Amino acid sequence: MHESTKRLSYPYIIWISIMIIVPMLLIFLYSIIDPSDGNPLAFRFTLDNYINFFNPIYMATLARSLWIALISTIFCLILGYPLAWVISQCSPKRQSSLLLLFIMPMWINMLLRTYAWISILGKNGILNSILEFFNIAPVDIMYTEFAIVLGMVYNFLPFMVLPIHTALTKVDKNLIYAARDLGANNRQVFTRVVFPLTLPGIITGVIMVFLPAVSTFVIPQLLGGGQYMMIGNLIEKQFLLTGNWYFGSALSMILMIFILLSIWLMKRFDSDGQAGGALPW
Repeated sequence: MHESTKRLSYPYIIWISIMIIVPMLLIFLYSIIDPSDGNPLAFRFTLDNYINFFNPIYMATLARSLWIALISTIFCLILGYPLAWVISQCSPKRQSSLLLLFIMPMWINMLLRTYAWISILGKNGILNSILEFFNIAPVDIMYTEFAIVLGMVYNFLPFMVLPIHTALTKVDKNLIYAARDLGANNRQVFTRVVFPLTLPGIITGVIMVFLPAVSTFVIPQLLGGGQYMMIGNLIEKQFLLTGNWYFGSALSMILMIFILLSIWLMKRFDSDGQAGGALPW
């Protein structure tokens, strides 16, 4: 690399060091110390914060987080792939318009978008008002696991659609024509040509949905009413309510390990690195 090019990268290296590396090192340091008598300056190194995580209560919280995140990711994939396919079949100009309309809600703060679902799913919300108009018994969806999954699918669906759409637009149409000329039907064209070529986009979408879903705390708190504790809620409570930054830091590092494992698995299934190019990091 040319020396002048190296110099241009220095501000970014400094920024990354201050905003990412240093905070992560501080979190790791907090996770392995135990202050004496509450004095952070008099501490000893320990792994007790990590050992405490293996309490059955915390393990159940992690399992619930992984389960809800997995279900949300599956629903995003089921809904996102056909939607991305429909958009990719439109003209380039219409594709841009549809994608813009699709991502416009993302410009609104996620907290406000989640609050909107409270007014829709609430006991006296819009949904039950419509059901009452048609003389249908009201449904009690708020503060359930279904409401949490619904909120996650709504908030994270664009993260699934965009990479899959990008992968679909990169599929060479000549390969599809060639497959049909060789006698392949629509199902065979999809399973043997289109799906394998869009697999990198699917992997990217799965990672981009699963990671924020497993770590979120706003959606379970608002739509679940705090009845469904997830790992993100547990970390939030350690920092903001109980003041146990040391155990909260250990939980954060454990969650980071799961994130790194997810990225590693993505690389394993995407050896040519196509999916990684669509990731935001």
